[in-house]
Amino acid sequence: MASLLRITVAAIGVVVWARAADLPSWDAKNAAKYLDSRAAWWSSWPRAARDHETFCISCHTALPYALGRPALRAGNGETQPAGPEQQILLNIRKRVEMWSEVQPFYNDAQHGAGKSTEARATEAVMEAVILTSYDQRSGQFTEQSRQALDNMLALQISTGDNAGSWTWLNFHNQPWEAPDSWFWGAALGAAALGNAPQQYRSQPKVREDIALLCEYFARQERSQPLLNRLGLLWASTRLPGILSADRKNNIVQEALSKQREDGGWSASSLIDPEWKRRDSTPAEIGSDGYATAWTAYVLEAAGLRPTSPEIIRALGWLSAHQDKETGRIPAESLNKRRDPATEPALFMSDAATAYAALAFNPR
Repeated sequence: MASLLRITVAAIGVVVWARAADLPSWDAKNAAKYLDSRAAWWSSWPRAARDHETFCISCHTALPYALGRPALRAGNGETQPAGPEQQILLNIRKRVEMWSEVQPFYNDAQHGAGKSTEARATEAVMEAVILTSYDQRSGQFTEQSRQALDNMLALQISTGDNAGSWTWLNFHNQPWEAPDSWFWGAALGAAALGNAPQQYRSQPKVREDIALLCEYFARQERSQPLLNRLGLLWASTRLPGILSADRKNNIVQEALSKQREDGGWSASSLIDPEWKRRDSTPAEIGSDGYATAWTAYVLEAAGLRPTSPEIIRALGWLSAHQDKETGRIPAESLNKRRDPATEPALFMSDAATAYAALAFNPR
């Protein structure tokens, strides 16, 4: 019989007990197969294609995949990044190296005024957080990561209420391309800086940029929906000093209060309560894969142990709801009801499955 483990979570101020043998499991190999297939599809989808034989990095598929897929490597006996991982990394490095030549992911003529600026800053942040995330795992700080961070910081807003953040794509889509997604983008930028070595962050100009970012978080955090504040909590585990212990604890406690009886979280309970779906259909109020996987992972990163009752229940929900055939964790669009026979209907499941990989394999 497994011995009882006493777990103290100092940052949260609670003591919990759990049996290590009670930890839920999932089909990691099938999840990896699903994620690889979706990343490969995205990189070859004509609508994702961009200039210079590159493709855009999506918030729903490519970004979660790049952050989550490496967490499955050790458990699946893999020694190298999967083929689709390598393809995404090559694509990003190419765009970083050709930064002055490649066009923005979206332009004003086709997508509306300001989209070129939004797209350029959004791309810079996502490329920086992906490349530095891989660097952190490998223990090497590559020249492409340095350049990606430099590109990102060159586009940081320096004046006004949004000083410290980055202009962000707004297609009126929750959770990553909505009016409040600037804050999510700033959290990704903070995480990218936190992944960088101290030597980079110690440069005088970079210190000033980080200070400006901290001021932005201090001004904006309390007005943000919980989902965005969870992004800040996650970033704070990588970049010290951007969130006080009290504010961390407040976010943790609020997230725990939103956990449902079945162990999951509902995405609709974490976003702006005034958000309306485009097709006027009612929001899904039950637990879903994206909210459950992301919230569980962030809470673990912030100090809640995998053996805590809250995480065991969350992982149990994810395990119970993993599709046995495809390996995916299901999640629904926050914006409209999608035709399940279409590829975009899987976008939220892409994110849910990738973040579940991190929830089951926190580090």
